Amino acid sequence: MTARSLAEWLAYLEQLHPSAIDMGLERSRQVAERLGLGRPAPRVITVTGTNGKGSTCAFLAALLQTQGLSVGVYSSPHLLRYNERVQIRGEQASDAALCTAFEAVQAARGDISLTYFEMGTLAAFWLFERAALDAVVLEVGLGGRLDAVNLIDADLALVTSIGLDHAEWLGDSRESVATEKAGIFRAGKPAFCGDLDPPLPLLEQVARLDCPFLLRGRDYDLAIDSQAWHWRGLSPAGAVLELHGLPLLDLPLENAALALQAYAWLDLPWQPAVLAEALCGTRIAGRLDRRQVNWCGKSLTLLLDVGHNPHAAEYLAQRLAERVERGRCLAVFGLLADKDLAGVVGALCGEVQHWAVAPLPTPRTRPAVELQTTLLNLGASVTVYADVAAALQGQCEQATPYDEILVFGSFYCVAEALDWLTRHANGDAADGFAG
Repeated sequence: MTARSLAEWLAYLEQLHPSAIDMGLERSRQVAERLGLGRPAPRVITVTGTNGKGSTCAFLAALLQTQGLSVGVYSSPHLLRYNERVQIRGEQASDAALCTAFEAVQAARGDISLTYFEMGTLAAFWLFERAALDAVVLEVGLGGRLDAVNLIDADLALVTSIGLDHAEWLGDSRESVATEKAGIFRAGKPAFCGDLDPPLPLLEQVARLDCPFLLRGRDYDLAIDSQAWHWRGLSPAGAVLELHGLPLLDLPLENAALALQAYAWLDLPWQPAVLAEALCGTRIAGRLDRRQVNWCGKSLTLLLDVGHNPHAAEYLAQRLAERVERGRCLAVFGLLADKDLAGVVGALCGEVQHWAVAPLPTPRTRPAVELQTTLLNLGASVTVYADVAAALQGQCEQATPYDEILVFGSFYCVAEALDWLTRHANGDAADGFAG
């Protein structure tokens, strides 16, 4: 029998289970036991939250790696290549490594049906355990309590933010969302929360498990001025730690602050200059990802962000409002059908001067005409396109060097834009852009 390629494995995984999402740990736990999986590394940090998980994980990995530690990162979803989901020592897992891991999980599962995400999570754990890592950073896929990542007991559990998203699985209140996210906490193990106003169920879980609990705004915090930002937090012994004059970042500072507080509890060297350099060097494609592109002789500014819920849209609006050079903001926008359309576009209408809307390349897309109707009802200027690539080209054609093109609404939307830019924009050969 010919070995499957990675593309063939992924196609197989997509049809392996009756539903794409099937919350619960029992199936994954049984297969993990058959695989003989233990802890993927001596230090395990698990990160959940409505928004900010990816950047928090990236900041944490950078802080750990700057101390010479071997670090694994598991995240989802990916933008362009599945390999993005599994990083070992700063490198994406190879096709061959992923295929070998999938083969191991497949052999162990027998007649147990696993979802695409469950197979991928177990494969990542299998790879991490064999890589002799010092630490792993695990990003929860959905919720927390019943997410396959939660098979592993975290040494540190982080909640970035608590908002409404995925209501079909997490409920339609912040209280129900908090209950699911607090499911990653473990008895007596430190828990950290970046939300300034965590709902009561999360606090009750902290008390029930007797977790050391650090809350932004109370135990750690940040302050920002025009030139720098400043951080204050606590050591495990209760001593006050401070960092001043940190360079401003493109990624959300509150997520960097959360990562710093978690790092402070890991009994690792506290070297302000080294920590600042690690944070400044952290980049993630598709998260507040500002790039300069040369298109048809014009130098254009793009801001790529995978934000897809009202909380993320409100943050984007805030960042757009802070722009010093205030040309037009031209949006390229697509959204999945299960997302809060009114909440997302309502938050940004005041900052966007023209919208280019398009369907996403998935059956789960919301029709572009629905996007158009909602925006027109809000008094917005909007044009409908056949696909994201056409929408981006349309905005590039009308944009001036003083304008900014915002591409957001979904991983699908940003991925399509990245693919188009790689093929059509003149910039760095490796990425398809400059900047």
